[in-house]
Amino acid sequence: MPLQACWLDISYYDILLVVMKSTTSDAEYRALAELRYRIRHFIQEGDAAAQRSNLEPQQYLMLLAIRGLPHGALATIRTLAERMALKHHSAVELIDRLESHGLVRRSRSQGDKREVRVSLLPQGSKLLDRVARQRLSELKASGAALADAITALVERRHPLQMILQINEITEAQRRPSVRRDNTTPRKRTKKPIPRGRKRSA
Repeated sequence: MPLQACWLDISYYDILLVVMKSTTSDAEYRALAELRYRIRHFIQEGDAAAQRSNLEPQQYLMLLAIRGLPHGALATIRTLAERMALKHHSAVELIDRLESHGLVRRSRSQGDKREVRVSLLPQGSKLLDRVARQRLSELKASGAALADAITALVERRHPLQMILQINEITEAQRRPSVRRDNTTPRKRTKKPIPRGRKRSA
């Protein structure tokens, strides 16, 4: 018997009971811990690479945020603070330090003088490129372990996903099948009037 047909013989109460009793498995705990470990390891390596280039980790991340903004986004203080998960005044202080070291420059928007935009100076671009190349090389060498940790979590199907799939199957079977006919409807022709009979006025 197909798997879908087997599920249709099970009540929703039985399915919900299984979900309510389901708990986080040991494999999920291990996968979550592994992911956390890999992320922290990646961040620590990035901090060390920034420090080797005489940059504070936050300074490197701000340079990266400026250079790596999504297409069409403007490097305003507000946008950079959001990308860095910083409060506005903290982002301003960080940009002040970068500007004092000659790594970035602030300028007023010509359309709105209240809007301040931040751009990289040549020295800032040079330092960012040096650190980014190191990080990309490290990621290519050891990034598979991080990808595996993420895959182990996102590819596991939760019982709730199974219920949603079953619901889609049952709903599809309950819908009445609509017969589609691509042929054009025939025109109804009037019956010919027999001879000798007059049409009614």
